[in-house]
Amino acid sequence: MSNFTHINKKGNPKMVNVSDKKVTKRTAIAKATMFLGDAVIANFTNSELITKKGPVFQTAIIAGIQGVKKTSELIPMCHPLLINGVDIDINIVDKEHIEVFCEVSITGKTGVEMEALTGANITCLTIYDMCKSISQKMVIKEVKLLEKTGGKSDIKNE
Repeated sequence: MSNFTHINKKGNPKMVNVSDKKVTKRTAIAKATMFLGDAVIANFTNSELITKKGPVFQTAIIAGIQGVKKTSELIPMCHPLLINGVDIDINIVDKEHIEVFCEVSITGKTGVEMEALTGANITCLTIYDMCKSISQKMVIKEVKLLEKTGGKSDIKNE
């Protein structure tokens, strides 16, 4: 018998059965740090950059929200979830970097860590796509889970 939750008795993949779990309010916050470089940051005015493809941050936020909603289609063992809310915030940190925060909440039987991490990633990938005509030196440097609440345990990382 396997100690892994996503492997059955025959050693094959399975989706965890969450039917016996309690319905609780669950949240997760993910953070992505991205190097844009001064060539890209220099083009921002009023915390937004308009390129030939449109407003970068606004478009990236919408893409991130779509990514959250499609997480179970991208990651095989994620359960499809009825998302209660998604809030994505993008901050210019300095002359070269931004931070993306993606907060996801549900009332359900399973957590939303993967959804928050996916939302942060898709937001960054969209920024890359929309700014690559300015510079292709951009780097998505770090994506991590900052916080998870609800379920068996709460997590708070720095």
